[in-house]
Amino acid sequence: MLTYQRTIKKEVSIWGTGLHTGKDCMITFKPAPDDYGYRFVRADMPDSPEIPADIDHVVDIRRGTTIAVGDAKVHTTEHVLAALYGLQIDNCRIELTGPEPPVIDGSAKPFAEALLSAGFETQSSPRNYLVIDETVEYVDDARGVHIVGLPLDDFRVTIMIDYKNPALGSQHTGLFNAEQEFAREFAPARTFCFLSEVLDLANQGLIKGGDIDNAVVIVDTQMTAQELADLSHKLSKNGTMTLQLGENGILNNRELRFANEPARHKLLDLMGDLALIGMPVKAQILAARPGHAANVEF
Repeated sequence: MLTYQRTIKKEVSIWGTGLHTGKDCMITFKPAPDDYGYRFVRADMPDSPEIPADIDHVVDIRRGTTIAVGDAKVHTTEHVLAALYGLQIDNCRIELTGPEPPVIDGSAKPFAEALLSAGFETQSSPRNYLVIDETVEYVDDARGVHIVGLPLDDFRVTIMIDYKNPALGSQHTGLFNAEQEFAREFAPARTFCFLSEVLDLANQGLIKGGDIDNAVVIVDTQMTAQELADLSHKLSKNGTMTLQLGENGILNNRELRFANEPARHKLLDLMGDLALIGMPVKAQILAARPGHAANVEF
């Protein structure tokens, strides 16, 4: 069946702080013409350079996907792109007033809600697909990663994660109908990390905008009250953050939105990275232990 490209009906904006850079940013989604694809625009830079969301522009995959053209970079693109891809929007101009989209609650839900509020406009050009007509496989034995794309006249994804860490263990999830499932079942899944990683990430110059309101921190190690206080001071932007080891296995006893929220977020990240192909995919994708590096290689 022939389907047509679509964009949003009107522009819509969200303001917040970037997860890794810690810089404030306004993101504005704008309608775009047929065959435009997704293009980020650094409106805060001279001449407002465009950075097309293209796999060839990926320059960094540490805890997120960063794309760049020349000196113009956009960090942590995956949640924005997952929202666009999951809602089957083909063309959109994404203007930023900073180097990184706002993290907000650590999920794609705020972006999906904003795009849904803007409404969709069907365009005149047929939608182009990348059709997988034979098995495509990516394996990284060192990291235990295995991603397979199988022929299918549709788009389905099944994810399995397996951390050798009793605090999380194994989880799986699957998306079988993006139109019906994405906004409700996957967009709300928040980014996550382990407590044992937090200090190292901060020391790498990452998670400058991270806090317990925009990430699920899984308690996989014990810390003394003083160690927690020191970590709180390291991460706090205004000196008011208080950290406590959660009784439910999550820092500060934050509740999960889904029992398998980490697996759902990994699926969300994979969709955001698949958007860098430049067109929707028709395939059955099976992914064991995916991450940004593997997603981009695949």
